[in-house]
Amino acid sequence: MRRNYKLEKLQAGETIITSEKGNSMVPLIKSGQEHVLAPIMLEEVEIGDIVYCKVKGNYYTHLVKAIDQNKGCLIGNNRGGINGWTKQVYGKVIEIL
Repeated sequence: MRRNYKLEKLQAGETIITSEKGNSMVPLIKSGQEHVLAPIMLEEVEIGDIVYCKVKGNYYTHLVKAIDQNKGCLIGNNRGGINGWTKQVYGKVIEIL
């Protein structure tokens, strides 16, 4: 299994600078644009946050579209796409560089 350094660092309580390729978060985050991820607890997440999370086996830096006490967070991109519900939220974008 491939190591997920972002997950490891966030779970260790570290704030990191990272970037991803893709246009799903434009214009909030452009492809390859660096951003700062800080660890976050599920209880701290708010609608509209950009979070690093795991949905159906895949990791995303996407928007929180809704919150449900039982299901967790509804995750989607900035182009209308929906990934699904998750309680596996590890980090929050606190700054876009």
